[in-house]
Amino acid sequence: MASPTYTETNITQHTVWGALTGEPAPLAVAPAPLPHAGLDSRDIQPGDLFVALAGQQTDGHSYIDAALAQGAAAIICEERGMAAARQAGAGWVDCRRSRWALHATLPADYTTGQPLVYVVDDSTVALQQVGAFQRQHRTSPALKVIGITGSVGKTSTKELAAALLQQHYRTLANRGNLNSEQGLPLTLLRLGGDEERAVLEMGMYDLGEIARLCVLARPTIGLVTMVGPVHLERLGTIERIAQAKAELVQALPAADDGGVAILNWDDERVRAMAGMTAARIFRYGFTPEADLWADEVQSMGMEGIRFRFHYRQPGQQRVESLHLRAPLLGSHSVQTALAATAIALVEELSWEQIVAGLQSAAGQLRLVVVAGINGATVIDDTYNASPTSTIAALNVLADVQPRTRGRRIAVLGDMRELGSYTDEGHKLVGRRAADLVDVLVTVGELGAAIAAEAGDVGFNRADLHATAHWRDTVSLLQQLLQAGDMVLVKGSRAVGMETIVDAIVVNGDHRLAEDRA
Repeated sequence: MASPTYTETNITQHTVWGALTGEPAPLAVAPAPLPHAGLDSRDIQPGDLFVALAGQQTDGHSYIDAALAQGAAAIICEERGMAAARQAGAGWVDCRRSRWALHATLPADYTTGQPLVYVVDDSTVALQQVGAFQRQHRTSPALKVIGITGSVGKTSTKELAAALLQQHYRTLANRGNLNSEQGLPLTLLRLGGDEERAVLEMGMYDLGEIARLCVLARPTIGLVTMVGPVHLERLGTIERIAQAKAELVQALPAADDGGVAILNWDDERVRAMAGMTAARIFRYGFTPEADLWADEVQSMGMEGIRFRFHYRQPGQQRVESLHLRAPLLGSHSVQTALAATAIALVEELSWEQIVAGLQSAAGQLRLVVVAGINGATVIDDTYNASPTSTIAALNVLADVQPRTRGRRIAVLGDMRELGSYTDEGHKLVGRRAADLVDVLVTVGELGAAIAAEAGDVGFNRADLHATAHWRDTVSLLQQLLQAGDMVLVKGSRAVGMETIVDAIVVNGDHRLAEDRA
């Protein structure tokens, strides 16, 4: 599977020079394309850009020599990477702000085509500068950016919205979960000048991050899916999470300048954001108060969902209604369909184009369902987990009819960063699992709280298994799974849920990553 921190680009050596020095590149620096950009030196190929960042477990500055040995044409690093650059024979350019008054210059012995190492104060900020430069100076005036945030559903909404918009516009979207202060700038490097729409999900860990991403991406349309207790440990209260998500709608242009805030009208905290923006408000949900709402929802298991949409055009009382069928799993997917369709309607797509887009997205959105060992089927939802998203995934499992004598099996792991909501959130999931599944397997210390609650409310303890480590889980599942079983795997990556999936599926490289909050 391709690295989530490596992407193709449409930038050149001149782009990086201009973004980091504020000046045109010297004549000796050729405008050579940098075909890819990456944060992991192992991904780097000849001609690429490597950005050395300090991560939680390792520091990219320790691998500058490896990136240069693999043919990197450009490196962005901080001062501690200069020694490695010199030793490898690369030319280096001092772009630190304290040096700007003296102008950035090439080394006296620089030769055209020699790798360039750009020394900056902060590598993350420098990457953002390059992404912002590409967004502002190397894109078509026709480009319109749609920003998507929310505690749950960003990635699925982004994928479906992009599938709809592609029916009419040349459209780019983040890949996987490139939605962070480092991932979103990598996505901006892909912009090449002919895109008409860019659908960008925006994640955050703290206040101010989405506001910063909006400065880089400059969205005209912003959509908020919901506010939930994800990263509560970092932000402290649900109100602060709502405040962080609201930064998207606050950054939008005014209505007269084309700004549109698309809000989930079923979520009271999202609904309150209508008073925080000068953009036009478009409301979606399950209430007739909304501009776009749905009813008559029916799940057909693996065959998808049926529902009816109602749309009230701006300034009109007449309501259009349309019965639809979409190949999306679980009745909760109607929320995703509503959000993506709201974007499409704001962008003036026809109902024919919307229906075609819903159908074309099926191949991407159903990649979460894969063949498992021993004849089982695996529903992989392992990127991240919150109580809301886990209960939604359990509802999907409940909607799906296993084959003859098959069982509904949930493999649930820790849900991290819930703060004061940790105990309540895990108990809530345990109670819901007890109502819906035939076999419950939990992973990790917090996962054990799910199992304990399920047992306390009467779940058959013979079908309840609490494991401490993913290796134990894999050993159990290899013995437990049988033909016809439907197996949901959901939980934090920190306890190895992806590794569990890899061990129990027939083929790898299958996941659609979902949701950094």
